[in-house]
Amino acid sequence: MSDELWSLVEPLLPGPGPKLVEGRPRVPDRQALCGILFVLHTGIQWEYLPQELGFGSGMTCWRRLAAWNDAGVWDQLHVVLLRKLRSKGKLDWSRAVIDSSHVRAARRGPKAGPARST
Repeated sequence: MSDELWSLVEPLLPGPGPKLVEGRPRVPDRQALCGILFVLHTGIQWEYLPQELGFGSGMTCWRRLAAWNDAGVWDQLHVVLLRKLRSKGKLDWSRAVIDSSHVRAARRGPKAGPARST
């Protein structure tokens, strides 16, 4: 991950909580994020994330992904990246697609009638 991208991501990440038990040192967030990206890019299962790559365990990366998801990091990052692209004139709105597949209906549609027999 480039230093430029990391400089955008790092401020959005929540700080680590209090350490409840002694154990291994915490895997740095940047390494965990690289592990998450590796799994998402390659499609391997979390449990098969190679330890020798230095990302921490697959479980560590998975937990960090879940925590960051709960903290809204990905939505915030999306906004930050869009602002950065917009400021550089890199967004081409003529290629944007808007549909309702991700919008929850405010009211439900009509109830379905009885199924037709064939």
